[in-house]
Amino acid sequence: MEDQEIVHLYLQRSQQAPLETKNKYGAYCRAIARNILSNISDVEECENDTYLAAWNAIPPTMPKKFSVFLGRITRNIALDKHGYNTAKKRNREFEVILTELEGCLASLDTVETEYEAGEIANLINQFLYAIDKQARNLFIRRYWYSDSIADLGMRFNMSSSKVKSILFRTRNKLRAHLDKEGVNL
Repeated sequence: MEDQEIVHLYLQRSQQAPLETKNKYGAYCRAIARNILSNISDVEECENDTYLAAWNAIPPTMPKKFSVFLGRITRNIALDKHGYNTAKKRNREFEVILTELEGCLASLDTVETEYEAGEIANLINQFLYAIDKQARNLFIRRYWYSDSIADLGMRFNMSSSKVKSILFRTRNKLRAHLDKEGVNL
C-alpha cells in the first residue's frame, strides 16, 4: 500500500491504518528503536507507541514524507524510553554516541535555548548538504539512526577505523562550521 493511501486511512480513522503501517514500516521502526534501546520488549513497546502517536497526530498533521514522519516519532519515543531507563545510571552503547557529539552540540536544558536549537539545526542541515555524500550518509546513519561503527563499516564496505576517521573529521568540520557561524558551544 502506498504512503498516501495509509495516511488517507488515518484521516478516515480506519482501524486498518496502524495495521498497514506495521506491515510496511514495522521493521524500519523496530530498527530505529533497537539502535537506541537494548531491551526487545522496550523496542516492541516503542513500535506500538509509534502507531498510537501517528494515530493521534494524523489529523491535524499531514506528513509530507510518511517514512520520515514515523522515523522521527519512533526515535523520539525511543530516546524518551532510554532517558527513563537510564535516569539513575549511565548506560552502555548509546551513551557513546551521545558523547561523540558533545563537543559539537550544546544541551537543550532551558526554554531560552529552543530558538537557538532551531538555528543550530538549520546550520547542521546546511553543513550536511555541503559535505560529500559518503560523509553525510555516515554522519546521519550514526547520529540519527544510531548505527554502530561495525554496522556502518559493513553497510559502506569499509573498515571500522576508516568509519571512525571519517566521523571524527566530519565532527571537526561541523564544529568549525558552527564556530564560523558564531555558535558558541
